[in-house]
Amino acid sequence: MTLFGYRLPGMSSLLLWGLLWEIVGQAGLTFFIPPLSEVLGTLFEILGTAAFQKALFETAYAFLAGVFFAIVIGIPTGILMGKSRLLDELLLPWVNVFLSAPLTALVPVLMVLFGFGMKSIIITTTLFAIWIIILNSRAGVRQINRSLVEMAHSFGASPTDAFFKIYFWAALPEILGGVRIGVIRAVKGVIIGQLLISIVGFGALFELYSANFLMGHFWAVLIVLFALAFTISEFLAYLERRVSYYAAKR
Repeated sequence: MTLFGYRLPGMSSLLLWGLLWEIVGQAGLTFFIPPLSEVLGTLFEILGTAAFQKALFETAYAFLAGVFFAIVIGIPTGILMGKSRLLDELLLPWVNVFLSAPLTALVPVLMVLFGFGMKSIIITTTLFAIWIIILNSRAGVRQINRSLVEMAHSFGASPTDAFFKIYFWAALPEILGGVRIGVIRAVKGVIIGQLLISIVGFGALFELYSANFLMGHFWAVLIVLFALAFTISEFLAYLERRVSYYAAKR
């Protein structure tokens, strides 16, 4: 970040925004934004409560399950679309439609099909994450140097060997990029699912705190959610940088 001609490190940017938040909160411009110091104090108060720990477990379970299914289904589907022109023409329009469509509108349909429990929340999370993973995996395969594929065929590699030893590793930088964006979208999906399908997890806390105008508690839970999403995203970005040499090797 650059401020008045000076480049600030990433953490300095967060500190700057935190300071601005504190100033706005202390000024009392709106009760919707309490001071950051009050929010952090509230956060330490609720971290050890049974309600928060239960909500954290329910949210983490739905989030991890949704991301797992998005990765397990999305990466092979994207690789197969990149390999097969026929499959690509059949699936690509639908992938683009679901990626650009407001998926929140599908939540009532999921509720009818799968009920009001955790299953619908996990499916919602998966739907938010999977499409960008498919597209990035497809893009990675389509950029592979064809000489790698020809070399595999000349050495008698089976389709399974080529899939796991050529396509997956050569497309890994794009795959990780898709997973990173998918994880960010999955955070949105799990909260929407918990708010609209079944009031559990962090969705239940958001509903409770906003209904009772406990804005310090509301922002405290939101900070935890953002911190978890940011940590996972940065870890995946680190993995992207570690495998970036694959792009040059292709």
